[in-house]
Amino acid sequence: MTFKAPDSLAEQIAQYLADRIISGELQPTERIQEQKVTQALNVSRGSVREALLILERRHLVDILPRRGAQVSELSEHKVRSLCTLMSEMYILLGNAVAQRWQSESDLAPFLAIQRRLQASFEHQDINAFVDDSFNVMRAAYPFANNPYLQETIENLQPAMNRTYYLALEQRKASMGEYLDLFERLLAAVTARDLPRIRDVLGEYCQRSCALVLSALAAR
Repeated sequence: MTFKAPDSLAEQIAQYLADRIISGELQPTERIQEQKVTQALNVSRGSVREALLILERRHLVDILPRRGAQVSELSEHKVRSLCTLMSEMYILLGNAVAQRWQSESDLAPFLAIQRRLQASFEHQDINAFVDDSFNVMRAAYPFANNPYLQETIENLQPAMNRTYYLALEQRKASMGEYLDLFERLLAAVTARDLPRIRDVLGEYCQRSCALVLSALAAR
């Protein structure tokens, strides 16, 4: 495999490895050997080291003294901790949109995502469905206008993707439920009803956490 765009090489390597961690091809506690990655991808060892630091920041890799990098473990405690934190950040974004939207055009990106979610549900395309679930957050970033919140969410997204992938099959059965929840969320945002936004997103995060923990227990 040959990479281009040297200025983003480490990011590309990080994405390459992240995809394999998220899909389960690289298992928890499995070592990631710099030399093997360097040879397999025909890149420099320095770029691989930088990529591993990116993955450590994104909670997919642990870099241990004298042992190097290994895939981070996915435990019940980590799943619950991640879901609790993401729930509060989702609520911050939802509140920001509710407080700052001014015209129907401001809500148009969310309605477009809702239509794509409906299409993905009809085609049972769970991967596209999950992708657009995260796109809801990105559409909300301009309303929050908080670079620290955005950076934190982006760094946590790969870890969230990993938990979503673990529960993909269970999520197929809950796609319709999520569509209903998203409709209620849009209604709450349009009405600028902050307590209802918290209730809807809290319900969503609890349901998502339960799905992931069920899948984790079945492994």
